[in-house]
Amino acid sequence: MKIRKFFAGTCRDALRQIREEIGPDAVVLSNRSVANGVEIVALAEEDLDALAGGDMPTHRPRPRPAAPVAPVTAAHDAGAASALAQTMMGELQSMRGLLEEQVAGLVWNDKQRRSPAQGEILRTLLAAGFSAQLGRALLEHLPEGGDLESGLAWVKRALTRNLPVMPNEDELMDRGGVYALMGPTGVGKTTTTAKLAARCVMRHGAEKLALLTTDSYRIGGHEQLRIYGKILGVTVHAVKDATDLRLALTELRNKHMVLIDTVGMSQRDRTVPEQVAMLCGAETPVQRLLLLNATSHGDTLNEVVHAYRSASAQGGGDLAGCILTKLDETTNLGSVLDTVIRHRLPVHYVSTGQRVPENLHVADKPFLIDTALSAPVTGSPFVPAEEDLLAVVRGVDPQYSGLFAPAQPSGEACFG
Repeated sequence: MKIRKFFAGTCRDALRQIREEIGPDAVVLSNRSVANGVEIVALAEEDLDALAGGDMPTHRPRPRPAAPVAPVTAAHDAGAASALAQTMMGELQSMRGLLEEQVAGLVWNDKQRRSPAQGEILRTLLAAGFSAQLGRALLEHLPEGGDLESGLAWVKRALTRNLPVMPNEDELMDRGGVYALMGPTGVGKTTTTAKLAARCVMRHGAEKLALLTTDSYRIGGHEQLRIYGKILGVTVHAVKDATDLRLALTELRNKHMVLIDTVGMSQRDRTVPEQVAMLCGAETPVQRLLLLNATSHGDTLNEVVHAYRSASAQGGGDLAGCILTKLDETTNLGSVLDTVIRHRLPVHYVSTGQRVPENLHVADKPFLIDTALSAPVTGSPFVPAEEDLLAVVRGVDPQYSGLFAPAQPSGEACFG
């Protein structure tokens, strides 16, 4: 067993040495402050595994003359050693957890000393609805020594740089093609389809657009789209299966743009892959846009993206992007922005109400980030107090690897 001591000026530097020389799974045994820095004692995880394998001396009890002692077999001896090793392993793991908490506390206190604004910045991000993991990833790269104003300005730039959006609406509208709007029930697909249709009609005329619907389940769903189509002067076709879809798209091949309003499906619905397969099976390429409800919890949004992206991968290809809906109803915009940043899913449009077409806007990075970070920090029962922040600053989620590092010379976002 090789136990090593590491000395450095700060906990962060010492932990970096440990990761470089022992590895990311090193076991921290102790830490203490010393002159000009800290001392951390650590060992490799395989040394713990050696203990679990039974490489330990065993002690056979000596028999007493007063009472006969049952013979101790080699199997009993090995079993006792294994049990002892497992007990020691558990104790060491428990010790490791406690020491990691202490190290995390030292690191956080060290960060707070060098950048006092970090705590308030993290609370601002949590109040906005961003995850603790994203907050930690940002703090990893936050320049030291700045005040709250400069720190928040840096955070805004980093988030803006890494928020994926549609580069140019003109390119999308001029290119045309077939687009399917997908997502869970109640997310606003039919209304958003009508809003997109209106934007296309204003640019290219009603004769260049066609609307399709696969929604034969929801009462009035088809009729609602027909009403929008009649107002816009656009034909609306209903399709019920893959064959219908292929025939309809063949008939409409001369249209500049075709918009498909799909049936709403929960991300847990087992028929989601079937719906995606129907769209992917058409002879005409169908680009799929996922609608995300900005009022949903981050875990729900994450599950939605996973479900529809996995179904798209099975059918071939990927989602073309997403549209954020119900921005007028949400208090914390950070959850949905966190989701699209994590999944690198470009935002095409945002919907801010029911009016057609006024309440559909091209995604604008500064507007979205500024709106998210304007959420009030004080008064919310869901924002941790300053003294509770240590519980949310341990480790960085690998999904954010490469994000929020300083911008490259070209000014492009760093996506790893």
